[in-house]
Amino acid sequence: MGKHEHHTPATAASGIEEAIQMLEGRWKLVILFHLFGGKLLRFSELERAIPAISQKMLIQQLRQLEQDGIIARIVHAQVPPKVEYHLTEWGQSLCPALDELLTWAEKRPAPKRARRPSSA
Repeated sequence: MGKHEHHTPATAASGIEEAIQMLEGRWKLVILFHLFGGKLLRFSELERAIPAISQKMLIQQLRQLEQDGIIARIVHAQVPPKVEYHLTEWGQSLCPALDELLTWAEKRPAPKRARRPSSA
């Protein structure tokens, strides 16, 4: 018996929608790809790596990813405070799924042109 056979079409769709919602956000995937491979990055390193993101948005996206258990934050007790981010084991396990999704997207056939009804 396959590992997904206990899902109905509705529960499978619901589970995928929930997963996609965790990854929704203009910058979340970019942040994740910077952290894949066991990287431990400071907030300032993420800011430099993603120059188009505002500090406020980076904080917001990091907090959401942390709340969802995808990344973890380490606060070092020093002045000034040193904060580092890394993927949780569960977050790191997302890498192969995203690689597969990227491979799938790259194989997309050319979109078909819609035929317009000819005007008589």
